[in-house]
This record gives sequence, C-alpha cells and structure tokens, in this order.
Amino acid sequence: MADIQYYGTGRRKTSTARVYLRPGSGAITVNKREFNAYFPNEALQMIIRQPLRLTETVEKFDILVNVDGGGTAGQAGAVRHGITRALIEFNSDLRSTLKKAGLITRDPRKKERKKYGQKGARKRFQFSKR
Repeated sequence: MADIQYYGTGRRKTSTARVYLRPGSGAITVNKREFNAYFPNEALQMIIRQPLRLTETVEKFDILVNVDGGGTAGQAGAVRHGITRALIEFNSDLRSTLKKAGLITRDPRKKERKKYGQKGARKRFQFSKR
C-alpha cells in the first residue's frame, strides 16, 4: 500500500519545521514527542492548530513534525507555516481561505544584528556633550 502523505516546510525567525500530513485521527507528534509535551503553552498550541481549524481538517490528519532552531515561539510559527503549506499541497482549493487569514506568507521578521560602536542593534551608548 502506497503511504499517502503531504509535505510542507515552514520557517519563522531561525526555526525550520518539516511537516508531514498523513490521513489519520488528528494526533500531532513534534520531534518524536507528544504535541502537548513539546508545546505546553496554550497560546502556542492555538497558533499551531489555526490552519487546521480554519480548513476544518482537525481530525483528518496525523501530523508528524521535525522542528529545529530558534525558541518556542519561532518554532510554533514555523510549524504553523509548514502545516499551511502541506494543506495547500493536499488541496489547492484551501489556498484562498488560508491566504485571507494571512497564513501563507512567511513572517520575515528576524533579530536585527548588533552594530559596531553601539550597545545593540538600535540602542546607543549614553551621549555626553562635555
């Protein structure tokens, strides 16, 4: 039997998520751990489930995720982006719904680099006139 699966790569900040959708009952596994154990924060769980709720496919797929780099918020955003891309691969008609919600666009915001002669990216050392 040919295993049917849909793939999507999601990115956010410095995180990358490889997402595989397989027909199933709605179980989510992240880095071989249970979803609730990997993302205990309720807000992040909500972010990740957003594309599934929008397209009414919460109980249709088992989701297998490999996520790497960044912190929890970046990883959650990457997983959401990956799920969105995999859903579009599954059914391109869902694209307009996901586009309206703004889930297709990759969030380009990253940490700005520190500049020389300064304390941080934008913060300056205290100015002294005399």
